[in-house]
Amino acid sequence: MQYNPPRLTHRVQPEHLNRRMTTNRQRWLYALANLATVIPYQAMPFAQFYYTDIKQLPVPWVSNLLFFFAFYNAANNPLIGYLSDRTRTRWGRRIPYIFLGTAPMVFFFTLIWVAPFDGLTHPGYLITWFALTLVLWELFGTAIGTSYFSLLPEMFTSYQERTDVAVRMNLFQTMGLMIGVALPPLLYSRIGWVPMGLLFALVCAAAMYTGLRGMFERPEYADRPTLDLLPALKATFINRSFATIVTAYTLRYFAISTLATGVPFYIKYSLKVDDALASAILASAFVTAGLFLWPWRQLVAHRFEARTTMMLAFLIMALGATPLLFVQTLGGAIAAAILFGIGISGMILMTDVILADIADEDEMYTGLRREGMYFGLNGFITSLSFALVALVFRWLPPAYGYDSTLAAQPETVAMGFRLYMSVAPAAACLLAIIALYFYPLHGQRLKAIKAFRQNLIQL
Repeated sequence: MQYNPPRLTHRVQPEHLNRRMTTNRQRWLYALANLATVIPYQAMPFAQFYYTDIKQLPVPWVSNLLFFFAFYNAANNPLIGYLSDRTRTRWGRRIPYIFLGTAPMVFFFTLIWVAPFDGLTHPGYLITWFALTLVLWELFGTAIGTSYFSLLPEMFTSYQERTDVAVRMNLFQTMGLMIGVALPPLLYSRIGWVPMGLLFALVCAAAMYTGLRGMFERPEYADRPTLDLLPALKATFINRSFATIVTAYTLRYFAISTLATGVPFYIKYSLKVDDALASAILASAFVTAGLFLWPWRQLVAHRFEARTTMMLAFLIMALGATPLLFVQTLGGAIAAAILFGIGISGMILMTDVILADIADEDEMYTGLRREGMYFGLNGFITSLSFALVALVFRWLPPAYGYDSTLAAQPETVAMGFRLYMSVAPAAACLLAIIALYFYPLHGQRLKAIKAFRQNLIQL
């Protein structure tokens, strides 16, 4: 069926568009800054292990905090995105948030790992420390992340530029996953939790401030009219493309966060090997993800549309998580992690490209560039995945006898963490495939969006 684009409510004037193309240096610098958005969020699941198994806070306390924190995290994402869309300064709409927010973000991230209280003697003080540092870190982290990703469709206007920078971003994202997810078990067992947090904070600050040197904004986008908050929310939520894709993304974050939070427990109680070997499992997944970026791009993404590519990626992730239910050796767990990593590679390759397509579709409908709202609301909805993780963690391991206050855990705990690591993420991946089936931005409709955008650039 031929797709007929709707009439614009605010027609873009192509002759006013700045056709400035980005340089190779700018693409690398922009991609480098992605490290600072990936590392803290990927390392954060280890805070759950730190505050329960190390600091010995009761599991319900930590799970309840993370559950309510997920809703706070969700609520501030669209508000910050909305504010960045409407911000007008001589330095731009997005860049001031990145420049001013990076230092406090890494400061509060470091404080999360410097908890001075013990969960057995001062649980109230400890949970308060965790809550305050978590909330303040995330506030600045959201301002930075929303502004950073909102720059992508604005800086890189063509499909060629976007896919090119997406590959570079995903290389750094894979590196960030290695640092934030695979390295913590090795680092906290060797140098301690506080030095690990400080090291990650310094890497993030260096990456973001260096990457900032390659970022710019197109002033013609800032000159366009904006929507008020409620109309902006309505216009975003009724976008079927956005609604279906964030459902899939929420399930994606749930699957990966479940694995990340469960690995230290799985290694310790299910496989019964050295805690530091959790790095071997996680490194296997994310090294594989990095190595398979090129094959995914050349053999799959260039042949199929983004929707098909992501559906295949989620299927492979589900197949990778399933064996964790029954493998008995570290080698078996690593093999499963490699398969899971192949799926991660395809999934992360198209993530930001798809959201940029949705922002372009919205421009065709409204004539406005509202990347901040879309990336902010994406953060709003996908943040709810952490509430789901907290609920599953609060219910499943304790159902099999896990109690952080015990000196020794019962044998039944092993099966609890096997289920946590396999059934939960595999089910999430399969549900994501169902959500993507209803994603409408493919075929003739996607071609119309790309043609619309290309015409604006060429005219």
